[in-house]
Amino acid sequence: MRAAILTVGVLMVLAGLFLLDDNIGVSLWLFGVGGAFIVGTLLERIVYKPLLREKPGAGWVKTAERFIDPDTGQPVDVFYNPSTGERQYVADEPEKKA
Repeated sequence: MRAAILTVGVLMVLAGLFLLDDNIGVSLWLFGVGGAFIVGTLLERIVYKPLLREKPGAGWVKTAERFIDPDTGQPVDVFYNPSTGERQYVADEPEKKA
């Protein structure tokens, strides 16, 4: 899916370059929307962090926040690092019965 969105964004930017001399309004729209597709798709991996499987190390505090991940259906615990302000999301694995 990411590759398809990136491809559409690149094609829109290229179409904007092609139409630059003919229609500046359409060309600017294609640049803007195509560029937003490209930038948004590339930054998505940085902004949205994947779920961790293990609790983070020292310095992390478990918050009272808990939610169900819509992609996996698993409960997720939120951890916070007071010194950096960073947050980590940890999938809460159901306990295995012996």
